[in-house]
This record gives sequence, C-alpha cells and structure tokens, in this order.
Amino acid sequence: MPTITFIVNGEKKAVQADAGKTLLQIALDAGVPMEHACGGNGFCTTCLCKVKEGAQNLTPPTDREEGMGVAGEDRLGCQAVANGDMTVEITG
Repeated sequence: MPTITFIVNGEKKAVQADAGKTLLQIALDAGVPMEHACGGNGFCTTCLCKVKEGAQNLTPPTDREEGMGVAGEDRLGCQAVANGDMTVEITG
C-alpha cells in the first residue's frame, strides 16, 4: 500500500492508500480537503497540486492535463493515479 503524504497549509498528513486511485480519491477518502469544482472530471484545475517527492510513482500526465497546460511537478489530483509513495502539496 502506498503512503501518500499530503501537505495542506504547511501541515503534513500521511495516509495509506490503495494503488490505482487518483490523488483526489485518496485525499477525499482520508478526509484531506481538496477542491474539485468539476466533480473530478479534469475541467477546472481546482484540484491542482504539486508533487514534491515520488512523481515517478504517478501515471503520466493525461491529455486533459496537457491541454490545460499542467506540467512539471504540477498535476491535477483528479487525473493523477498513484502507484507508490509520494509527497503532494495541495495548492488549489
């Protein structure tokens, strides 16, 4: 089970997650606040987050992320699927 460490307003919360879930699903399951105005469909960028460590443990950026100009350590929580440990700062 991957460990996802979320950073929200400078505070860290580490949670265990099932591999194959999006960062948004993991955050919501763990009670970590992550905005998702479009319902997690990749249209609004409110779930934008920064992957601080472990980016290699995420699926590659989706066409939706690329179409919205999301690149580098920035990812949409609703599109990025976790398959290993990482640290993610919620910026949205």
